[in-house]
Amino acid sequence: MIVVLMGVSGSGKTTIGTLLAERMKTIFADADTYHSAANKAKMAAGHPLTDQDRQPWLETLNTLLLQWFEAGKGGVLACSALKDAYRKTLVRGLPSSAYAFVWLDGSKQMIAERLAERKNHYMNPDLLDSQFATLEPPADALRITNDRAPEVVIDEIMNHLEQA
Repeated sequence: MIVVLMGVSGSGKTTIGTLLAERMKTIFADADTYHSAANKAKMAAGHPLTDQDRQPWLETLNTLLLQWFEAGKGGVLACSALKDAYRKTLVRGLPSSAYAFVWLDGSKQMIAERLAERKNHYMNPDLLDSQFATLEPPADALRITNDRAPEVVIDEIMNHLEQA
């Protein structure tokens, strides 16, 4: 199973994703590490990425997920995946039974507080409003409000995946 943890920056994708991958005994990848230097610089300067900026990044991530699938491996990808079109690009070529989207949600206030605590991250906290404005809530994702201990959130995700 490939799990794509999605949500705005600061929603807990990396924290939950790392622990979820450990629990599932599988690979973890943070989509942020696949951004180009130009994209990282643009975000650090407080400028939101355009769809054109994101497309090569999404294509790279799709290739990664296809490689996992073709190798018979599962994995956990932490990726904002804010728009439906982005999610479609991510899983293009994968059978629907091979992946699940999990939307880590939370209030803007809670997420803003998390972003304010971050050190040495290129994502400018001023972009949070643009992230929420861009978000197209997925109809087919497990929606988890990430306001509890990580272990509790992971238990909820695992319970859902085991029932699916």
